[in-house]
This record gives sequence, structure tokens and C-alpha cells, in this order.
Amino acid sequence: MAPRTRTRHLRRLALTGIATLAATTLTAPAALADSPTPAGAHSATQRAMNTAVQDGVPGVAAQAKDIHGTWKATAGVGDLQTKKPRSAKDHYRVGSITKTFVSTVVLQLEAEGRLSLDDTVDKWLPGLVDGHGHDGRRITLRQLLNHTSGIFNYTADDTFARTYYLKDGFFEHRFDELSPRELVRIATSHEPDFAPGTSWNYSNTNYVLAGLVIEKATGHAYGDEVRQRIIEPLGLGATLVPGTYPKVPGPSSRTYAKLAETTTGPTYDVTELNPGLASASGEMISDAGDLNRFYSALLRGELLPRKQLAEMKTTVEVSAIPKAAYGLGLIERELSCGVVVWGHGGGMYGSSSEAVTTADGRHSLAFNFNGDWSGDTDAVIEAEYCPKPR
Repeated sequence: MAPRTRTRHLRRLALTGIATLAATTLTAPAALADSPTPAGAHSATQRAMNTAVQDGVPGVAAQAKDIHGTWKATAGVGDLQTKKPRSAKDHYRVGSITKTFVSTVVLQLEAEGRLSLDDTVDKWLPGLVDGHGHDGRRITLRQLLNHTSGIFNYTADDTFARTYYLKDGFFEHRFDELSPRELVRIATSHEPDFAPGTSWNYSNTNYVLAGLVIEKATGHAYGDEVRQRIIEPLGLGATLVPGTYPKVPGPSSRTYAKLAETTTGPTYDVTELNPGLASASGEMISDAGDLNRFYSALLRGELLPRKQLAEMKTTVEVSAIPKAAYGLGLIERELSCGVVVWGHGGGMYGSSSEAVTTADGRHSLAFNFNGDWSGDTDAVIEAEYCPKPR
């Protein structure tokens, strides 16, 4: 593979997962409803979760909430050694779901008149986005949030990928600390992907920069603003911005990865690491219940005025993902049965998560795989919203 192609392959392996773990066995699923639900209402979702475990995912933890109440379910195990089952209340690393929280804070600041989405990056972070064709004077905050900035994705840097995504590098460097500005400098050591506003490409660098803009506009770290503006008002007791803290609070499961360019070979426990290497692009921890509460509140207009929510839901086409479009830290998907859901996915070492809700916020689903190389997250979402008879 050429360096860029190989790096993208490594990132996909490390963050999203694409194959199977033959040695994992399916454990008895567990489901618990907070209030009565129609018989079999989520049976298709449970089957899809079971299938993910059969395909190699160690375990799945999920919660769905609709007009009938809250459904909690698991499949598989949370620890490959002890075979301890997963808990539907597991905390887990949510990866890029962090982006929706960050975008919400930026839009709240716009609503307060403290910044504009049409401000340039250079207005807030003078001289930071510069070099090899990058120019923060030509890039707007809106373009950061919808990934049309063209800024190179720092996690696609070949050296970064080999240092942090492969086995030898990961175990030597998993507690390394790099500042957000150092992450940006990795990106600007490359040429941009395209001129600002002319195309779309997912870049974690965009949200590292958005976090720095929040800090500059408020005088507080982006995580403090997320806590004060979203976590505390919504009572999201399982949600945190961990910074460099390497552990996941309980209840939680172990997380597993291949740490290789292939999806075969040994499986490694990657539970403990420095999430600060993801910064505002993906460091947060939450659970399925909190994520359902967050996305439901967001889509219901509890966190943003109508104008800013409309801006967040103004999308650009994402040709790489059929029937999907990207807003400002929010993904719109049309499912096979015509149902439209809004949310975001997130990958972190050993962890693959999804959280979606309907436009009215009345039917939400969030779940996590504790392995990052196998399983079909789309199948779980389809099963919840477009169940097919057996």
C-alpha cells in the first residue's frame, strides 16, 4: 500500500473494526425493560446484537428508549478471560460521538453572540493552521464542524498510525501525551486534502481545532464547557471528559483490538490508554442511557435555539456513505424502510459505538461493541428501526 492508503487502513482497523474473532462464544443475552414494552418489540435488535457476537465481537451493550419505555440489553462478554457478561449500564469510550458535544457548545456560543460560524479559524487561533498549503485565514468554523475545511487528518499521518495503532507502538506509547496544538502541527506537516469548501473529508483535526476555539472564546477548556453546558444540565451522570486519565470508571468492560494491519492473529486488551491523544475529536466516555438522553434532548431543541439546531442539521453530501449526510457534528441517515435518524458513531481503540435518534427525539438507540475489528453496527440500527419478520 502507498503510505496514505496504508495509514487509512490502519486507522480503520484501530477505530472501527472489520473482521472476526473466531474464538469468542455467544453467551446468553440479557434484556431488561424499565417499563412494559410490546412483546418482541426489540427482538430484531437483540438478534442483530447476537449476530455481532457470533461474528467475533466480544460483547455488546445497548439501550433503546421509545414511547413504551427503556429497553436494556446485552450480548456476549465484557471480559474474554473471566467470561463476565457485559452490562447494559457499562461506561465506554465513545470516540467521535464527542464531536456532537463539541459542536453543540460551539453553536451555543454562536447563539450567545460570542462567535460566528463564519469566523475564520485564524481569527481565534492566529497562525496555528499554516504550512504546506494550509491557511487558517481561508477556513471558517462552519467548515471545521462539517468537515469541508480540507485540513489533513492527523490520525492519517503514517508515523502517528504506526506509533499508536500497531502492537509494538501502542504498548510503548499508549500513555504518551501530545497537546492539541502538537496534534494540529502533525496535520499541517502535510498538504491539505483540498481547498476549503470544495469537497468533504472526515478529519479529526477539525474538532481538535474546534476544542481550541472553545477554549479561546470562553477562557475554559472545552471539557469544562461540555460539563457546565450539557453534562450537568441534562444530569448525564455516566458522561465525562477524562483528559489524560487512562481508566474507564465502572461498571465497564474490557476492550479488545488486533493492533495489526490484518484482522487475524492475537487479540489484545487495550482498555487502558491516554484518551487525550484524541482530544476534542474523540476522548469522551459515556453510557448508552446518557447518550440516548443527550441526542433526544438535542433533537428536541433542549440544548440549542431553533436557528442553531437548523444550522446543525444543514448537511453536506457524503458520497462514501450511501443515504447519509453530514451536518455540524451530526450525521443524518435514511434507513432501508425510509426512517431517518440523526446521531453519530465513534471508534476508539477496542471500542465501536453508535448513538442515533429520530428527528422528534422520541425513539433513541445507543450501543457499544467492545472489539473494534468485527461486527456490523449498521445492522443493529436497521434492526431497531426497520425490523424484518423472521
